[in-house]
Amino acid sequence: MTTAPAASGVPDVDPHGYKSANIVRDIAASFVVFLVAMPLCMGIALASGVPPALGLITGIVGGIAVGMVAGSPLQVSGPAAGLAVIVFGIVNDYGIESLVPILVLAGILQLVAGALKIGTWFRGVSPAVVHGMLAGIGVLILAGQVHVLMDQSPQASGLTNLVEIPRAFFDLSLADPSSAEAALAVGLATILTMLAWDKWKPEKLKLVPGALLGVLAGIALATFANLNVDRVIVPEDLLSSLTLPNPSEFSLLLNPSIIFTAVAVAFIASAETLLSAAAVDKMQDRVKARFNKELSSQGVGNFICGLVGALPMTGVIVRSSANVQAGAVSRWSTILHGIWILGFVAVFPQVLALVPTAALAGVLVVVGAKLVKLDDGKKLFRRHGALPAAIWAATLITVVAVDLLVGVMVGLGLSMIELLPHFRDRRLHVDRERTEEREDVRLSGKATVLQVDDLTKCLDDLPRDRAVRFDMTDLKFSDHSCAEMIADAIKSRRQRGLETEVRAADGSAGARISALAAA
Repeated sequence: MTTAPAASGVPDVDPHGYKSANIVRDIAASFVVFLVAMPLCMGIALASGVPPALGLITGIVGGIAVGMVAGSPLQVSGPAAGLAVIVFGIVNDYGIESLVPILVLAGILQLVAGALKIGTWFRGVSPAVVHGMLAGIGVLILAGQVHVLMDQSPQASGLTNLVEIPRAFFDLSLADPSSAEAALAVGLATILTMLAWDKWKPEKLKLVPGALLGVLAGIALATFANLNVDRVIVPEDLLSSLTLPNPSEFSLLLNPSIIFTAVAVAFIASAETLLSAAAVDKMQDRVKARFNKELSSQGVGNFICGLVGALPMTGVIVRSSANVQAGAVSRWSTILHGIWILGFVAVFPQVLALVPTAALAGVLVVVGAKLVKLDDGKKLFRRHGALPAAIWAATLITVVAVDLLVGVMVGLGLSMIELLPHFRDRRLHVDRERTEEREDVRLSGKATVLQVDDLTKCLDDLPRDRAVRFDMTDLKFSDHSCAEMIADAIKSRRQRGLETEVRAADGSAGARISALAAA
């Protein structure tokens, strides 16, 4: 068989070119994303143990700077709940000034990784590890923000936060209410508003973000009831929050722990970004991601955030999903949302000062709860057996009990167990043959994370103008990461109405992938 040439390039906008009418769609989508991003940027900053202004600065950099060079034009970048946990630990252990050298180094590492085309390899990270990591992050966010709901400071340890939750509630007194009870009322008003909106929002208003309404409900309750609760502190001049790097801060890089932390930030931010980019690709067929370019663009963003003393950033799925659902066509939507944040903070800082911190904590409680999906473990067990489910559980537990990086390392280590019986003969052959009517893709050998580069190149280059037939008759084995990757590609094509056929022997790895694609 002959190998078909790879498709050349990916359009930066829709395949029909950018039309003037599309700017209206991008402006409308950018405003929706702006409304979603504002409370999340401030809330994630508070959860990270830093002033809300730093979260807003990261949102601005993610929108404007990263938006201009992003490899995933419809993905929105900014501060992420997943990194809030690790930043909180950094600030507690080394001080807020340590974010400067850590983010500068992390940004450089991401730039180098993108140039070396390492972005593709992140797509081979086990789904069990990813879902376990996200669930663990959700538990940690919940455990910490429950205390902020009562205007209390969270502890540095996730386990300590969990243990202290009952005592925090027992200390409440309705007979003699104080600021803690008032703050809890504001936080609950925010949570209930968000949950009610998610369940009963009208179809015509589905793009109105629940987080914004929840924060408005919290502001209204705190203001009209004249409650004594902590409010967000936002400087009248955002530029005053920017801090140029001090050369002495870079001396912290002589500490091996700081270097290790920077590597951890780069790894986790990159994994979350590229997984989000893959999810954005599944949501729409207008623009496709260039994963290595996206990795480099995140490096640019984190490097800039390091220089100005802001928070780290990733591509974030909640804001990206809002962008796609609002009908964004190009990167202009992402860029404009950053401009709207900058303009609002510059012109209306007094409005942000009305926001109770308990309202932002309520937003994050809802975000954290949505990350804890026990069904992910059950789904892994049903689809792939006991080992992936055990990896998911081990990653979740270790993230909560120890820390985020150790949990991810444990998960990645356990995911290698699946490969041990197949390590000696691990070759995967990808052959392609193209005709005018159809492209045949023949997979033979063993598909594992070790061949993820060849596999992703093949899947990303599948034609959109003709039928595709996957022949997996001679596919002897596929680990669960590659099985999910191939099945997602088949399912995505079928959902777009593209003819996609699968040939596989009964009971084989190919038959299992075919069943996953049909599920």
